[in-house]
Amino acid sequence: MTTHAQVSNGAVSTMLPTCSQRVRDTDDPVIVAMKQLIASSPRPTLSLAQGVVHWAPPPQALQAAAHVLATDPVSISAYGASDGLPALKAALMAKLGARGLNQHQVMVTTGANQAFVNVVLALVDKQDSVCLFTPYYFNHLMAVQMTGGARHVLYGPCDPQTLHPDLGWLEQQLLGPNPPKCVVLVTPNNPTGVVLTKEEITRAAELCEKAGSWLVLDCTYEDFLYDGAQHHYSTSPNVIHIFSMSKSHGMMGWRVGYLAWKDADGTNWLGRQIAKVQDTIPICPNQLSQHVALASLQHGGEYVAEHIHALAGNRTVLLDALSPLGTPGNGIARSEGAIYFWARLPSDCMDDQAVVAWLIREHGVAVIPGSACGSPGHIRVAFGNVKGDVLVEAAARLKTGLTQLVTQGWSAASKAVQEPAVV
Repeated sequence: MTTHAQVSNGAVSTMLPTCSQRVRDTDDPVIVAMKQLIASSPRPTLSLAQGVVHWAPPPQALQAAAHVLATDPVSISAYGASDGLPALKAALMAKLGARGLNQHQVMVTTGANQAFVNVVLALVDKQDSVCLFTPYYFNHLMAVQMTGGARHVLYGPCDPQTLHPDLGWLEQQLLGPNPPKCVVLVTPNNPTGVVLTKEEITRAAELCEKAGSWLVLDCTYEDFLYDGAQHHYSTSPNVIHIFSMSKSHGMMGWRVGYLAWKDADGTNWLGRQIAKVQDTIPICPNQLSQHVALASLQHGGEYVAEHIHALAGNRTVLLDALSPLGTPGNGIARSEGAIYFWARLPSDCMDDQAVVAWLIREHGVAVIPGSACGSPGHIRVAFGNVKGDVLVEAAARLKTGLTQLVTQGWSAASKAVQEPAVV
């Protein structure tokens, strides 16, 4: 048995068992690393790193939470239905039905990340392969890694210009002797902002169905669409959709997501299997959070639409900040959705983790290194985090740093010392 030495005051005192190989094979969480860099930096830092929005849930939703706490504290403190508050499930099913997803079952989860873990545990054995397209969402890879699939991930390519997934490559993998058990697509995409077309989703679903594979569509950013882009779903029985209340309704810390799958024969056989995972991990979603989610759905339509529409100004400001690296379609991905820009760093900046640490240390602005998404030499920049003067200041710091990288080169820029910014 492998052991780990515990060190106390410089001396080895005991020998402890190691952690599981699954967890040791799992990437370190990049968001945690970014927060640690920001906390340890001597320079006050503005963050464009974590994918969050700058608004809270609709006021009516918070009032609903206060009301239920005041009037029914015992019920709200008890365990609830494993698959979610019945009234919330009904509202979610009505929403999905209005968007063309009829005959679908719903399970409420503790955020979209837990929804994805539910899916991986319910659908994939450790010897099965899972296909992620690069650049991928880092928590998707981590979920596959920590459930034992680290050595069986297929990394699909995207078109180098459009960053749309290469479905021709996927077709070849699905026609091969060992097709992936599960294919994951994110639209609108995290980290690129790319929105898949109806034709792409239909083709991917059909290819997977013919191969006997699952297609997981992560629709976390379904409401974040710009420049006339449209979001599309799939009604194929082999498709599972993942959704989130976190971003659109400002509910990041409330942790409410949900799964949807087609139940054409009414037996809900898939739901019964996923329920085993659900009961083991959260038992039930947070009761109070679900009341906030329900009231957000009932009262938040116009509220959410106004906040998302206002992000157009944020996009303009940050596109200008990224201009030293190129233009949309040339160095910067054409982001039509989500809350991110994806940009390629200069060719001498393949160590993007060092670049990101330098931007924090020398320029007081934080972004995500592309290597966390499987694409070294890139950065992901979130534009929903802040607004107003704070956004303008963060963009100015980023543009200054990127301009320095482009004009001086990484070797010279990394040795220069900047005067601390004043917040």
